[in-house]
Amino acid sequence: MERQFLIKYLVILIALAGCQQLEVNDSNINIDNNQKLIKNSSNNNNSISDEVVTPYLNVWEYLIKNASSNEEVINDQILFYMNAHLKDTDKFSKYLNDSYYFIYFVINELEKANLPIELALLPYIESNYDPFSISSSGAVGIWQFMPRTGRLYELEKTWWSEDRHDPFRSTIAAIGYLEYLYKRFDGDIYLTLAAYNAGPTLLDRRINKNKRRGIGVDFWSLDLPNQTKDYVPKYIALKELVFNSDKYGIRLPYIPNETVVKKVVIPGQVEILTFSEYVGIKPELVYKLNAGYTKWASAPKDESVFYIPEEKYYLFEGNENPFKQSNEINWISHTITKGDNLWSLAVKYDTEVDIIREINYLRTDILSIGSTLLIPLGKTESNKFIPYEMYIVSEGDSLWKIARKYNLEVKDLARMNSINENSYLYLGQQLTVGNKNIHRNIESKKRTILYSVKQGDSLYKIAELFDVSIKNIKEINKMNNDSLMPGQIIKVSIKAF
Repeated sequence: MERQFLIKYLVILIALAGCQQLEVNDSNINIDNNQKLIKNSSNNNNSISDEVVTPYLNVWEYLIKNASSNEEVINDQILFYMNAHLKDTDKFSKYLNDSYYFIYFVINELEKANLPIELALLPYIESNYDPFSISSSGAVGIWQFMPRTGRLYELEKTWWSEDRHDPFRSTIAAIGYLEYLYKRFDGDIYLTLAAYNAGPTLLDRRINKNKRRGIGVDFWSLDLPNQTKDYVPKYIALKELVFNSDKYGIRLPYIPNETVVKKVVIPGQVEILTFSEYVGIKPELVYKLNAGYTKWASAPKDESVFYIPEEKYYLFEGNENPFKQSNEINWISHTITKGDNLWSLAVKYDTEVDIIREINYLRTDILSIGSTLLIPLGKTESNKFIPYEMYIVSEGDSLWKIARKYNLEVKDLARMNSINENSYLYLGQQLTVGNKNIHRNIESKKRTILYSVKQGDSLYKIAELFDVSIKNIKEINKMNNDSLMPGQIIKVSIKAF
């Protein structure tokens, strides 16, 4: 039935196309300042060659005219997936537009690797070009990297970030992987795609099995998992519809054949909400372009990389740019829950056990549930420094009275000031009252941060992650129920300093 639908559609379109004359020109490609151009040469009777330089109108025109091949054999399986898209061409156009910020970058990286640029269609099959995508098997990002393959291609994961979500870093990694597969399978694009989906080892086994049996070793002849059998037909169906969009009555969305995003490098750590407000774009878009950042801020490192819409780049060129100076979050407070230990906290917050011990004056590694620790974010020396509050000794003061006033142990107060617990105090003496008071400052200073909901997240998991209550999250977001959607941006009020 679905095949009949497409065949009837084609007959009508072919009949209409019979009245039109199509002009075909040979073209050479010139890349100048990242703007791709068509150079057509025409000869007149006087043998004078006039070179006409015409920019490609959009990314689709460039993709179609520079692909390795436009000819595909359409079988029933491919027809099935084509018809699925043709049922709603408006929806299909929106689906193609999901690549708006990324496909130009992907095509450029494919060209650098001398790979067929039509592989830029692959993330549609993998994730609909959604950086937040997470599969049931744990594959992540627009290229759906599994953890092991991601690590092989230097995609890192920390408490602060997940490179597999990063659309730009993961693209570089994915194209490195595709380049390896393309060479391993002798430039056969179908086998390359099958290996990307099922893994090269499994594909090699199936190829060797067919060789032993004396039968074909092309994609269509191999005994592959059902998912892989569908994978290549989905790709071919998508390519056919895009490359012959006029024939099928499809309107390709306008995506410029030039970069629409720019990279900015900012010193230190950056809070997403502050960055979003300065750039003047919604936090959802900031997270989409920088999906590798999974928390409310970039990691506490020497510099942070952000991608922004090209038209916003001017904001970072002038001296008034507030992000020229580092503005780090130095500490947060963490309330100990069941299962916490110094090593897990050090890993979680990207710091060191010795630093947590030193700052919190811990004499033992045993932690009490319900107690609060001050956690420095990062391993830098500056994060070990705590701005102690000074206390001036007045008449009648003793270590016991001062310790009681600031909710400290006498021995801790004495150790902070390098004196004996039984030492006499004198009027005007300056004492530091230590980080217990800093804790109180943090408790009174709450920062509203943003969090991008991931697949499988719940209010319980998010509350546990940020050490806040579910009630707090629902109140600040004015939520009437507990439902969450992947990619949704919610506010979280945390204790940070």
